[in-house]
Amino acid sequence: MMQERLFPATAMPDQDWWQTLWPDPDGLIAALRIEPGMHVVDLGCGDGYFTAAIARHVDAGRVIGFDLDPIMLEQARAVCVPYGHCDWVLGDAMKLSRLIPAPVDHVLIANTFHGVPDPMALAREIAAVLKPAGRFAIVNWHPIAREQTPVLGQPRGPRTELRMSAAQTQAVVEPAGFALEAQVELPPYHYAAIFTRTHGTSPGERHARGT
Repeated sequence: MMQERLFPATAMPDQDWWQTLWPDPDGLIAALRIEPGMHVVDLGCGDGYFTAAIARHVDAGRVIGFDLDPIMLEQARAVCVPYGHCDWVLGDAMKLSRLIPAPVDHVLIANTFHGVPDPMALAREIAAVLKPAGRFAIVNWHPIAREQTPVLGQPRGPRTELRMSAAQTQAVVEPAGFALEAQVELPPYHYAAIFTRTHGTSPGERHARGT
């Protein structure tokens, strides 16, 4: 898949073990401080498993499913048919600020950040699409050896050397214009780092400057 070529070890997992690992996506979305009425970008939305949960949670808000794989995006669109407040963007996350037309309240990237070639540059793009004090949530695997993170009897997740600790994640995100708001444990193998935008350039400001 295109996503796997550009972001190592980030191919969409099989649904059987993914749903076993994440049996309560709605509870996860609430834990990430995504609130009703928010405009949210699900960055690297894949097949829409979390996008649908966001759509259910934001109620009168909106969710943008963003992915660089057109096949995944079509699957996400199909999953979210029951919800009328979903938009879809096909594109490269490194061009996010040029593809999201208006500032949003929250950006989620789940199980993908470990494979980003330049994570600080991506964090800057995310800062640029957030409203002042907007949130950026990263769901990551704890840096546990892959052999020690089985689901349905098999080791799962990215290669051990790709996994990022919470401290490593914080170290690359905060210089891009963020402050850590909270860290949430997501048993059995994940954590979420939730950041607040402290500075950055909004899409409108970038457009006004001709950048």
